[in-house]
Amino acid sequence: MLEKFQLTDRVAIVTGAGRGIGAAIAVGFAEAGADVVISARTASDLDEVAAKVAALGRRAVAVPLDLASDDPAALVTAAVENFGRLDVVVNNVGGAMPKPFLQTSVKELVGAFSFNVGTTHALTLAAVPEMLKNDDGGSVINVSSSIGRFAGRGYAAYGTAKAAVAHYTRLAAEDLAPRIRVNAIAPGSILTPALDYVAQNDDMRTAIEAKTPMRRIGEPEEIAATAVYLASAAGGYMTGKILEVDGGIGAPNFALPIPDL
Repeated sequence: MLEKFQLTDRVAIVTGAGRGIGAAIAVGFAEAGADVVISARTASDLDEVAAKVAALGRRAVAVPLDLASDDPAALVTAAVENFGRLDVVVNNVGGAMPKPFLQTSVKELVGAFSFNVGTTHALTLAAVPEMLKNDDGGSVINVSSSIGRFAGRGYAAYGTAKAAVAHYTRLAAEDLAPRIRVNAIAPGSILTPALDYVAQNDDMRTAIEAKTPMRRIGEPEEIAATAVYLASAAGGYMTGKILEVDGGIGAPNFALPIPDL
């Protein structure tokens, strides 16, 4: 049974892999036996992740890119030229700054959609033809968010974009089945560098943990473990699904303290 969770000699692309969830997924894939193409804007961050992959006996190719403006096809090219194939794509890059609703411009809303959904679609379009060359196809894993499911003040742009990522996942899964599986992970509060900055405030951390049934903040490695499942044969009968790895939250556990109008 455990062999179904292995990714031996598979090749994966992971975006936003310089730190946090993306870095944990890249390392988790290497632990499962995969080689990885890792992408982020900061080369030094990628070098650190590549060193961790190498320490596990696997190979990593670092490709510094800003997917908001650069062509993601370069990542597919890097996978094929260095490893000869492509099996898995993790669309992790994304984000948007939370802001009060009346301060969120149309440009910011559209920008959040482009950065979260547009980048996901662009890389998926570039990757799928290469994955179709494999006898067993491939796996696309998108990263959504719990705020794409729940409403919280301050997240009009980010929450809308992440909700779109979730439904995009379902639609892409229909179009690309049965050769390509497409799933998403919707993390809750995870101790990434961004949240760690907030969680250093004891009151904020206590508030987040109190609203989470598991009474703690999640770790990036817990998202990585879910990604390994979705990428591996263990998840071979799953497509079009959004896996909520959020400690059991039933309402947003972090939102801006925006007063009533």
